[in-house]
Amino acid sequence: MAAPNIVNVATITGITTFRAGLSTAGSGDGFKTGVTTIVSNASGSGKVIKINNLSAAAIGTTTGVSVFYHNDATATSAGTTVSIARTVSVPTFSSLVVISKENSFYLEENRCITAVTQSNAGSIDIVCSFEEIS
Repeated sequence: MAAPNIVNVATITGITTFRAGLSTAGSGDGFKTGVTTIVSNASGSGKVIKINNLSAAAIGTTTGVSVFYHNDATATSAGTTVSIARTVSVPTFSSLVVISKENSFYLEENRCITAVTQSNAGSIDIVCSFEEIS
């Protein structure tokens, strides 16, 4: 199914999700190991998701996070992945806004956003605010 017409929508639901303590034990390749799905829009959902905000907070000595956009809701195909942020420094005990209202985007069906933290450098908390539109 194609994305719904966002001019004439039936429902807009505001949602905030989080992933706490993303381990930095992953390989950092951003595709298969150490990947955490932040938001996913399943194939056939009949929805489009507008990503409004994604923030990363460093817990301890974390130094980097990568955020990816996948053309596959399960993030299993490296060939359909692009970087939104790549090994961006997050200062110790600080936070970083990766996506904001000024650079928001739409996540169509069968798409997802994932995060990978830099290897062996602490942990990261991710908070993401979005709207499900149908």
